Amino acid sequence: MEAVHITSPLDRKTIKGLTAGTLVLISGTMYTARDAAHKRLVQALRNKEELPFTLKGQTIYYTGPSPARPGRAIGSAGPTTSGRMDIYTPRLLSAGVRAMIGKGGRSTEVREAMQKYKAIYFIATGGAGALLAQSIKKAAVVAYEDLGPEAVRMLTVDNFPAIVANDIYGNDIFEQGKAKYRREKS
Repeated sequence: MEAVHITSPLDRKTIKGLTAGTLVLISGTMYTARDAAHKRLVQALRNKEELPFTLKGQTIYYTGPSPARPGRAIGSAGPTTSGRMDIYTPRLLSAGVRAMIGKGGRSTEVREAMQKYKAIYFIATGGAGALLAQSIKKAAVVAYEDLGPEAVRMLTVDNFPAIVANDIYGNDIFEQGKAKYRREKS
């Protein structure tokens, strides 16, 4: 299967064309954020405070990168387990986030919110943070610097590899895999 080249921030037309299992190469801009940053973003939304960056159409990559070696934009930047962000995700989707990248499955509540708000979830290969970092061309802290590796960074990426895990139609690559296994086993 050949990968689909897409650009972040994602537009609705691109999102509509992606289905669970599709391999993608993402170029453009995305933001890093893990649970501590998610908590602050949701609190800011609750308090009607100005956010440090716009959420509309954005892709959030769940990673806490290691320090960059000289000459590199970023250190190892592997995906974090996405379930840790599930309590915050529906609110961020309602505020305009359109894509997330992490590892592992999502809760029923998050999958339903993705359908409602027309957002997508990508998975990246865990344990391949050094390889994934090669697709990151620029990285700059844009919020919550006190969080260290978990600060929000704006990334410029070129051909960042990922797989659509959940699409806007309710398809789930993890459920598809289980069903295929059960069919093959019987």
